[in-house]
Amino acid sequence: MTLAETRDSKRERWGWYFYDWANSPFYSSVTTVFGALYMSSVAAADAKQNITLNGDRACLNAAGADDKLNHCDVSLFGLHFPAGSLWGYLLSVATVVQVLVLPIAGAVADRSRNKRKILGWFAVLGAAASALMFFMAGSDWQLGAALFVLANIGYGGSLVVYYSFLVDIATPDERDDVSAKGWAFGYLGGGLALALQLAFYLSRESLGIDTGLAVRICFLTSGIWWAVFTVPTLRRLPRVHVPTATARGVSVLRAGFGELRQTLGEAKAYPLTLAFLGSYLLFADGINTVVTVSAQYGKDELRFSDEVLIITVLVIQFLAYAGGVLHGLLARRLGAKRTILVSLVLWVVVLGGAYFVQPKQPLQFFAVAIGIGLVLGGTNALARSLFSQMIPAGKDAQYYSLYVVGEKGTSWLGPLVFAGVGQATGSFRLAIVALVVFFVLGFVFVALVPVRRAIAAAGNRPPEVL
Repeated sequence: MTLAETRDSKRERWGWYFYDWANSPFYSSVTTVFGALYMSSVAAADAKQNITLNGDRACLNAAGADDKLNHCDVSLFGLHFPAGSLWGYLLSVATVVQVLVLPIAGAVADRSRNKRKILGWFAVLGAAASALMFFMAGSDWQLGAALFVLANIGYGGSLVVYYSFLVDIATPDERDDVSAKGWAFGYLGGGLALALQLAFYLSRESLGIDTGLAVRICFLTSGIWWAVFTVPTLRRLPRVHVPTATARGVSVLRAGFGELRQTLGEAKAYPLTLAFLGSYLLFADGINTVVTVSAQYGKDELRFSDEVLIITVLVIQFLAYAGGVLHGLLARRLGAKRTILVSLVLWVVVLGGAYFVQPKQPLQFFAVAIGIGLVLGGTNALARSLFSQMIPAGKDAQYYSLYVVGEKGTSWLGPLVFAGVGQATGSFRLAIVALVVFFVLGFVFVALVPVRRAIAAAGNRPPEVL
């Protein structure tokens, strides 16, 4: 009988839910909305300063126009690139750094007797770096870039450890429901934080606050939110973790590196687990791409105002809460695998609907946003819980590090398809439809994975309903 089956875990589960609530504003506010909004303008200010100091004749005519300044170069470590490209490159760098760091974090967490403390340190790093982005002002985008990368390390590292607690607080039959509730609770928290920040941002002029300061205050409050709501998590999650091997101090880190190499080798012995992971990476890339390019599609192809796009983001955030809960309820009857397959079909329907939305018809756009919101949270939540069933005992954090790293490492494919099709055809409508391939292939490969056999092969008891 497992630890989760013998303990009254209601308190621990609420602590686990709260971490989804705590970290969500980093993704919804810092990364999705305000980072993209502000970082390019700070880089443009640096480009303008370079024009003034260096007399860059190619950009002299652009002075005073941030949209044109985005095409002027800024430099870092001898590399020169357009200011408008900074955000895309920064997202890529942050992803690469996480790919290098997170597997080690998972290996160390599995060998530690106190995973909760490791989660806390990663959360502190991420929250502090987010809050310190408040000091990115004027043309000092380099400070903001460094802090954003550090915040991403804290975010990704904490998620690896956080996901691994699912095995400790829920039995195999409970994990779908617990994971869905956590994901739903996170979207509710992220939506509430973003709504408050957007209300503040839109009323900045009446408060006598300029745009830059308003965005920086949103960075600060996102970090504070993350730190404050991590406290219930650290107070309620299990204190003691029993590792498969005991190591302390420096030896934990050294053993973590060794165990990582061992895990990568042993993973080949669980081909069905890897097959499901590959299937997840396909449709997860499609989901992440839809979320990240939806604003661009709405602005460039459908010509909606910023206000419509802001409302759309909020609609998606809050409906993702309801969608997560509904997916959990559906999984009780159909099982996680069947519910994921239903959800992937709905994603194809939603993208088909997005193709037919007409320019300057916000109600049609909101209808698509409703569809995205209802399938967004639940699909990922059930994939997270189903993957937990296929992990060999004692390897939870390490396999979740592969899960998160794989997701990060393939996150460039969807945007590449979207941008490439858009450039080749001159139409973002065809580009958005092209993303259907990720969901179709994801559906096919998930359907082919014998998940009950995969769970048994990992040495775990399959849940009654799959």
